[in-house]
Amino acid sequence: MKIKLWEKTTAPYYDEKKGPEPYMVPYIIKDSSACVVIAPGGAYIGKSSELEGTLIAEMLNKNGISAFVLDYRVKPYCYPTMLEDVKRAIRKARFLSGEYGYDENKIAVLGFSAGGHLASMALTHFDLGKTDGDDIDRISSRPDLGILCYPVISLGKYTHPETKSCLLGDKINDEALAFELSGENSVKQDTPPCFIWHTAEDGAVAVENSILFANALRAKNIPFELHIFPYGPHGLGLGNGANDPLGHAAQWAPLCVRFIKDYI
Repeated sequence: MKIKLWEKTTAPYYDEKKGPEPYMVPYIIKDSSACVVIAPGGAYIGKSSELEGTLIAEMLNKNGISAFVLDYRVKPYCYPTMLEDVKRAIRKARFLSGEYGYDENKIAVLGFSAGGHLASMALTHFDLGKTDGDDIDRISSRPDLGILCYPVISLGKYTHPETKSCLLGDKINDEALAFELSGENSVKQDTPPCFIWHTAEDGAVAVENSILFANALRAKNIPFELHIFPYGPHGLGLGNGANDPLGHAAQWAPLCVRFIKDYI
């Protein structure tokens, strides 16, 4: 089942030549109080929808939490298209809360890698509802909680070059925009609490990204939990496969579930 974010090709910046409209796939369970919008990674050029989407939603379901896996637009689309997609997904998740039975005030956003960057933008560039558009647009896009998994945060020194290039497109040299969209520069007093994890030996997205965001949250006295596991390459997903033979990073999932239930 696919749920379109907008009906009848009304998605902002939509161009059928660039690719399909965005949608999300529901993983709803009975008697769930919270719901998580999941943004798989893929450097804003693709999406790891199974490893960092379906499997994560199923893990959350097993722990009593509903989820949506977001299929947001990527290259040749560029900013602000992706941000519009994740904000709309959060609004729509909130809009559907009565139908699906979870609490409209317990909506989290979770992202991996470039999806983590998208989630960090949702955490720092939200609005409390637009003054125009349809009924869904008038709903707040502020998540109640953030979960960032080996995220790209910075578009500066520690960025992932392909993620930055695909996000900014022909604005790649716009330093002011790159600064604004670097999560460490965008944390506000009302940024939601956040769970963050990374591995120290991640060779694709430097662990400094997670540290920078945690430091920014700390500076604003926003609750956060940061886990840096010593071993494991980039793209671990649940961290319970052959790429994580010692199983250290696999601890993130139960820790994250506890964090969700503690904070929302």
